[in-house]
Amino acid sequence: MTRFHQDADSVADAIIAEVGKNIVLGLPLGLGKANHIANALYERAEGDRSIRLTIFTALTLEKPRAKSELEHRFLDPVIERLFGGYPELAYAQALRHGTVPDNIEINEFFFLAGQWLSVDRAQQSYISANYTHASRYLVERGVNVVAQLVAKKGDRYSFSCNPDTILDVMQARKEGRCNFVIAAQVNDELPFMPGDAEQPADAFAHILDSPETQFPLFAPPHEPISLSEYAIGVHAARLVRDGGTLQIGIGAEGEAAVQALILRHRENAKFRDMVARLTPAMPPFANEQAAPFQEGLYGLSEMFVDGFLDLLDAGILKREVDGALLHGGFFVGPKSYYQRLRDMPPELLAKLQMTAISFTNELYGDQERKVRGRVRASFINNAMMATLLGAIVSDGLENGRVVSGVGGQHNFVTQAFALPDARSILTVKSTRRSGGRVQSNIRWNYGHTTVPRHERDIVISEYGIADLRGKKDADVIAAMLSIADSRFQPELLRVAKDAGKIAKAYEIPAAYRNNTPDRIEKALAPFDLPPFPAGTDFTPVEQRLLPALEKLQHATPGQIVALALKGLFRAPSTDAAAALSRMGLDKPNSVKDRFYRALVGGALE
Repeated sequence: MTRFHQDADSVADAIIAEVGKNIVLGLPLGLGKANHIANALYERAEGDRSIRLTIFTALTLEKPRAKSELEHRFLDPVIERLFGGYPELAYAQALRHGTVPDNIEINEFFFLAGQWLSVDRAQQSYISANYTHASRYLVERGVNVVAQLVAKKGDRYSFSCNPDTILDVMQARKEGRCNFVIAAQVNDELPFMPGDAEQPADAFAHILDSPETQFPLFAPPHEPISLSEYAIGVHAARLVRDGGTLQIGIGAEGEAAVQALILRHRENAKFRDMVARLTPAMPPFANEQAAPFQEGLYGLSEMFVDGFLDLLDAGILKREVDGALLHGGFFVGPKSYYQRLRDMPPELLAKLQMTAISFTNELYGDQERKVRGRVRASFINNAMMATLLGAIVSDGLENGRVVSGVGGQHNFVTQAFALPDARSILTVKSTRRSGGRVQSNIRWNYGHTTVPRHERDIVISEYGIADLRGKKDADVIAAMLSIADSRFQPELLRVAKDAGKIAKAYEIPAAYRNNTPDRIEKALAPFDLPPFPAGTDFTPVEQRLLPALEKLQHATPGQIVALALKGLFRAPSTDAAAALSRMGLDKPNSVKDRFYRALVGGALE
């Protein structure tokens, strides 16, 4: 029978009484963790070393952390405003501070990007896994408890944001391959998603439903979209076929692709003009897609990003498959996203179906039906780096440290090759700044790959599209050089020639030798593209501060001095003065504060 609880300690006591002192706890990826139950179990194991607690999870959400005084001045009010009531996960705090006792093990198969690079125990306990394999590993480790955040409507419950792996492990339990209890924590802010995510009360051994354990959902704000990301989005929108299937990964490039698709549909002349300005003197891409959508798209995505709601509003997400406009595995997003789902008419919400990750990310199981629905699929995901031979680096560094995880990226790459008319589209910014220097993200080779070169398909940078599928190595190298930043093209070409992989006489065509940030800026400047096209939780003053603080983050020591001098000898404009006030620098009381005022003032100007 289902037991109902008013506090998490009661749930923890009941779980230990049922399963004993060897607890293998499965927590959902991202938003769907039952924080209070997880914390209560952690505290029991921390206080009683005879308890063995193994936590298997992914994408542990934490409040943003400032790394400098200026970041503290900017972030602290934002964190309080957006995340103030969110209960931190005890295991994450202990892991970060190096205080996890030996009787507790924490395994993740996907990290919040870049947040655990310097935490040795997290790196050592990381499990590299395709998203579709996570439930298998959980079963093999003997999962006996799952703690999940749920939505409630009457006497029904919903896995809401995270049916992704729980439905698969429930199927394993049904088949007799494992046995576990589910402890649910009700959260009133969580949208009630119907369909496969909906469950009766007796699906749960324990339900924590108390006003004392309600908390605001973790709601990361949209990040600003840069011009290079907009350019990537426009190129991606050139490839999405009407009447097809769309998957979008997390990140600004995916958001930019959504906005470009909306422009293509609603302001087609403007979209075509953008394409023309971004691709001067370049031949049109084969099978170019530029027309507005008639049949529309069907969404199939492990992550139900909030951009799909924008596509729905624009009349683009309208192709139904088995009664659904979209099938998704999990979601997390800004506060406005959750509100839109909560307010959505039931008949429309029923067409946005949350389901198992085994459905969205692979073709096994009812394969003929899946193939029929996933026609003309475009799987759009982002990467950190790419090689000239078409290998993709998305999740880790060549020294073995993990930035994030493979997640479902490889699942969608293999689907793109298994389906008769699908394409994998991987986006990569051509450069990045590190230590004040610009470095190319397109390399000759790299000591770690996420997608191997034999699964190369389409790669996009801000400078264009490289179609690599089925091409010989020399042609792949030429295509990748065409989308590389021109500051790095000569050296990349030299290395390829030295390796004998491209003809000694080969020269990069003139049309691709002006791949510079300046060209992208000039191409897109006439369109006045907003950094937050889908809205933002940042105030107007904070939006003004964001690019200035980013400039300071990447500045060299010489640039820091120049910016400080500029701010010292120039009176701030009205909006700059408001920004300085927001940072607590309007009335500096120390030499350090006066320096920060000059520095931020210079960056703002």
